[in-house]
Amino acid sequence: MEKRFFTIGMAGHIDHGKTTLTKALTNVDTDRLKEEKERKISIELGFAPLYEDEGLQISVIDVPGHERFIRQMIAGVAGIDLVVLVVAADEGVMPQTKEHLDILGFLGIKSGIVAITKMDKVDEEFSELVKDDIYEELSGTVFENSPYVLVDSLSKKGIEELKSLIISTLEQQHMRDAKGPFRLPIDQVFTVKGQGTVVRGTVYEGSVEEGQVLTIMPKGIEVRARQLQVHHQPAKKAFAGQRAAINVSNVAKEEIERGDVLVSSEHFNVTRTLDVALKIVEDLDYMVKQRMPIKCHIGTAEVMGRIVFFDRNELKEDSGEILCQLRLEEEIVTKRGDRFILRRPSPQETIGGGWVIDPKGEKYRFGNKTIEELSKKKEGSPIDRITAALIESKSLSLDELIKRTSIDREEIESFLQEPVFVLLSGKEYTLHAILNDVEEELFDRLTDYHNQYQLRNGLNKAELIQGLNKSYPKQLIEFVIEEGIKKNLFSRKDQYVSLTQFDPHVPPSWQKRAENLLESLRKDGLQVKYFNDYIKNAGIPDSILEDLRRFWIEREMIVPLDETFYYHGAIFKAAVEKLQSETESEFDVGKAKDVLGLSRKYMIPFLERLDLNGLTKRVENIRVWIK
Repeated sequence: MEKRFFTIGMAGHIDHGKTTLTKALTNVDTDRLKEEKERKISIELGFAPLYEDEGLQISVIDVPGHERFIRQMIAGVAGIDLVVLVVAADEGVMPQTKEHLDILGFLGIKSGIVAITKMDKVDEEFSELVKDDIYEELSGTVFENSPYVLVDSLSKKGIEELKSLIISTLEQQHMRDAKGPFRLPIDQVFTVKGQGTVVRGTVYEGSVEEGQVLTIMPKGIEVRARQLQVHHQPAKKAFAGQRAAINVSNVAKEEIERGDVLVSSEHFNVTRTLDVALKIVEDLDYMVKQRMPIKCHIGTAEVMGRIVFFDRNELKEDSGEILCQLRLEEEIVTKRGDRFILRRPSPQETIGGGWVIDPKGEKYRFGNKTIEELSKKKEGSPIDRITAALIESKSLSLDELIKRTSIDREEIESFLQEPVFVLLSGKEYTLHAILNDVEEELFDRLTDYHNQYQLRNGLNKAELIQGLNKSYPKQLIEFVIEEGIKKNLFSRKDQYVSLTQFDPHVPPSWQKRAENLLESLRKDGLQVKYFNDYIKNAGIPDSILEDLRRFWIEREMIVPLDETFYYHGAIFKAAVEKLQSETESEFDVGKAKDVLGLSRKYMIPFLERLDLNGLTKRVENIRVWIK
């Protein structure tokens, strides 16, 4: 039997006994920070192994209940499979509990158990009344029909009953997808002496094994999984649904933060613009206005941004799903179907939550047309399925698309005629949006290169492709380059690609010194010094010397006689014209010396340069003019 892995979460109001209940269930104290011990509240995520047998492994997360630490609570609940809602018998459902309930609903939690704690503080004859009051408060929430257990964590009353209920519930539940690409949103980063950086989180999907090469997104840092731990025990592999700690190489703790995502594939979307389906809480205290700042919690990330409506300019109440867009200030990693929570940064309150319709949203016009388009996206039409597959893989053949979307050949061929799709070189399909992304990345990369190397013609095409090849297939990049050349956005000279608007030039900071060098060279005419002497006298740094030399030679501003002597371009040209005008169709060294008055030190390399430039051809001791 295939082993299944689940993570459950403890949620509820501050001081309702979540951490104590977790300890009673697991014998692990999840309060690990000194500050938590002193204040007796959970600030960070606590975790512990709950149960394991041959077919099942269960981890538990104790998420903070204090309002100030709601972001950790969201990070903890995101990625769990079952929630135990902890409600103290002596206080009942509190305001913070209600906010947790909203968040659980928005995050799509469907499976829950209610644990009524601190039963020792309530007379036994009132236990049924307490339970009825709590269930009345839970009406209309995801816990409306959930089973309940009366527990007392200190005396251990009801603990075994609760544990058995958790196990039996999860035995009937499907586990997360362990076959797709690996994804672990990071909720903790720390260092272990002698080992280095460790990241921890719940494996959302896929699996990871020791030694595997992974990427920390959205930063794009490539790392290797040196060691794995599950439930504080060394493991060779970690699966979807497990809490895992991964010792990663080649990265410092300071380079990673909560909200980053560890993945095995770069096909996950890195984005700042999300098309979403949003539901809001029933009793918003303040109006939500168009383009208002919001704090978006998605996975373990917490990112500021703005909410953009397309059918209204403000929102106070709405029981249905609102189709809108989130424009974030930082990049996140997400995919269609991921859940999120929106909070108002100030004054703090939960606005609502929902799911990602399209992780690669674009700019749309205000109006019903956009809402209609977002509605189609939400329903997941065949075009949306094709689009989602292409966003993930960047380009796919027709056969691959059929497999990925389960759309029959005739139907998919019809949809692929839509203008959003592009056929690459007659073989593979992609999206116009992806081509735009590649074009933008090429533009940015070339812009950076031109700024760094102002004297160079451009970036070697092979190097340019290699820089993007991890994110995009080679043929896709080549296609965009060729299309960019046709559009006059890019230019190609030999093997070098540049922006058409770019002209190589001497950096302004060195322009005066470069001009002085050229003028010194011009003044010395045909009796030049060693070129290195000119370089030294002008104070040209080694960092730009070779680029500057190449730049001048390509533009015939200087002409190398050999490795040590160079002529000013105008002086060389005048000397050639003088020699041509005063000789016949052929001449020897003696005649050239008489015309130009040069010693053998300059004359021989000058004549050899004429040969190299294709101006003359040497036949024994005679030069014959070609041009």
